[in-house]
Amino acid sequence: MGSEWIALAIRLAAENVEAGRGGPFGAVVVKDGAVVGSGTNRVTSTNDPTAHAEVVAIRAACQALGAFQLHGCDIYSSCEPCPMCLGAIYWARPDQVYYAATYRDAANAGFDDSYIYEQTRLDASQRKLPMMRVEDPSALLPFEAWMAKVDRIRY
Repeated sequence: MGSEWIALAIRLAAENVEAGRGGPFGAVVVKDGAVVGSGTNRVTSTNDPTAHAEVVAIRAACQALGAFQLHGCDIYSSCEPCPMCLGAIYWARPDQVYYAATYRDAANAGFDDSYIYEQTRLDASQRKLPMMRVEDPSALLPFEAWMAKVDRIRY
């Protein structure tokens, strides 16, 4: 099931490497048997550290569908999603995710995300990247405005 879509994601990843547009990653979003969004890693060609294949594919699919969530869609990725992509995928709420290569395969090729996984498990005060809370009496104003907004779009 989905082997044609995995094959497409892998082909996009390989073509991306050949074209020199970014890393060896590709992804497609499928709904009702049709691709509604696709993406390849564009980090180096766009100078955008968030331009991973899954994120690019999610953005394209959401634009095509006119929606901010991907209910009824499946994501096919050439590789197991990294922590950032996994977060984006959870926010997008597709029905399922399929992947070919594992995070270990990616690490063996120089794309090792273990450091990020380790850091996310730590309290903010213990992370290598300094993160300090700044106390401000108006910190909750945006949330209060959100909660008071009767026509807010829940997600």
